[in-house]
Amino acid sequence: MENLVSLKVLDLSYSSLSGQVPRSLGNLLQLTYLDLSVNQLSGQILRSLGNLLQLTHLDFWQNQLSGQIPRSLGNILQLTYLNLRQNQLNGQIPRSFGNLLQLTHLDLSQNQLSGQIPRSFGNLLQLTHLDLGWNKLSGQIPLSILNLTQLEYMKISNNSLQGSIPNKVTAFPNLIYLYLDDNLLNGTLPSWLYTAPSLKTVYLSQNQFSGHIKEFQSKSLELIALENNKLQGPLPSSIFQLLNLAHLLLSSNNLSGVIEFRMFSNLSNLKYLDLSYNSLSLTSNTTSTVNHILPNLTDLLLSSCNLSEFPQFLKGLKSLESLDLSCNKIEGNIPQWTQEVGNDSLTYLNVSHNSLTEVEHFPWKNIEVLDLSSNLISGNLPIPFSTINFFLISNNSFNGEVSSLICNVM
Repeated sequence: MENLVSLKVLDLSYSSLSGQVPRSLGNLLQLTYLDLSVNQLSGQILRSLGNLLQLTHLDFWQNQLSGQIPRSLGNILQLTYLNLRQNQLNGQIPRSFGNLLQLTHLDLSQNQLSGQIPRSFGNLLQLTHLDLGWNKLSGQIPLSILNLTQLEYMKISNNSLQGSIPNKVTAFPNLIYLYLDDNLLNGTLPSWLYTAPSLKTVYLSQNQFSGHIKEFQSKSLELIALENNKLQGPLPSSIFQLLNLAHLLLSSNNLSGVIEFRMFSNLSNLKYLDLSYNSLSLTSNTTSTVNHILPNLTDLLLSSCNLSEFPQFLKGLKSLESLDLSCNKIEGNIPQWTQEVGNDSLTYLNVSHNSLTEVEHFPWKNIEVLDLSSNLISGNLPIPFSTINFFLISNNSFNGEVSSLICNVM
């Protein structure tokens, strides 16, 4: 390879290569494009790659490279694309990366990188894609990240970041996808989160955010995931006007107030709704137009929502696949009209930890997971369809003989 001194493009991706990266690569000074992704290359990244000053594209995605990222990569000033994703790299992110002023795509995710995010990242004004997820990064997100006004995709999930998210009302005007979930971030949600005009996806789950959720001004939002935080107060009315919203995940917070299910009636694109484990109370006062509410909903999770009966709005949910009504105050039997709820589509039903006393039949033909545990159900054991994989019925008051038909579902 050392004889190919005029080589400009080298693409050996998906080639089942193994062993270490050849040292002779550092001599290909005319190289502008180097892709060795999806191989089994091991060892360290060559420092001599920093000599490839004409390089604009460098991709080592999905190999077995280890050791620290050489600082010399910060010398490749023409670099626009750098992908070291899914290796075994460790140590800190080189501050010299702040020299890569032409960089538009940087992916260092799924490694073992530690330390803080360099402040020098604020120099990367052309950056549109930043992925540092699934590492061991700590400390605070640097204020300089607010300089990245061209950023469209930011993912720093599954690290140990602390402190609050840097805030500036006009920050990130081009941001579309935001993933900061599974960290130790705290404080209130930043003001730019509500105003960023292009934002479609917000994933801030599994942190320690507190305060109220304020009114969203952006109408482009399709996914909001804020579960497992310390957010409090009522749901903002603007949520019910986000016409493109498909996923709303708010479980395990301290949200409060009464929600009339009809408030969701404008969200015809909603597929996934999780309000579980808050201090919310969900009501439905009328059923006259229930069939027109949430026609595309497939997953409805309302555990611990102060329900005292099977809510009437379920009648309109023909395409439901997962339903969780556990840890409520539902009494009596499962009403017969529930056979209208996802009759052909329902695969998961959890009504555990209620006060149900009777179950006569199971109308769901494709049910796979059925949890009736911790109720007051008496009488004979009901037999589900043979599609069942998990049938949980402990902590009830069943009596009589167990039908031999139970063997047909095993």
